[in-house]
Amino acid sequence: MISKRKMQNRHEGALFIVLLFLSLLCSQAYADGWSLKDINGVKYKLADQKGKWVLVNFWAPWCPPCIAELPELNSLQLQHKDLLVIGVAVQFKSKQEVLDMAKSKSLAYPIVYGNEDIAADFGGLAGLPTSFLYSPSGKLVGQHDGPLTQKDIEQALEQKPESFSFFSN
Repeated sequence: MISKRKMQNRHEGALFIVLLFLSLLCSQAYADGWSLKDINGVKYKLADQKGKWVLVNFWAPWCPPCIAELPELNSLQLQHKDLLVIGVAVQFKSKQEVLDMAKSKSLAYPIVYGNEDIAADFGGLAGLPTSFLYSPSGKLVGQHDGPLTQKDIEQALEQKPESFSFFSN
């Protein structure tokens, strides 16, 4: 016979699993519903990018690891037509600061003026840079906190097992 305490522990464990599952579903739903407008007024929706890999990269113009990562992301955008990189600038002093950085790095991918609301739509940021990678089917492959290299992302695009350590769900 199962004691009342053991039964309660089972219910608490099951409730925890259900709540965890629901929170993951909710955070996925928010990220799946994103719509971003770049500095030129062009809108990008995940739903419109089916068939392409999408990398959404949150960065700041004062962040050395972010700045070091920009050429890697730019190279990716230029070399991979099946990939869309979207840079979301956050925590900047002025829009001009973002424009100046994008121009100095000759960025070929869309830049978005971000804020806390946009970051929250992706589940929040633990630090900068933070990247979210979506498969061509629109599924979130995972996120990565910290800088990435072109090689890291290319391995994920090729779905190599070593890339899984870079992107967590």
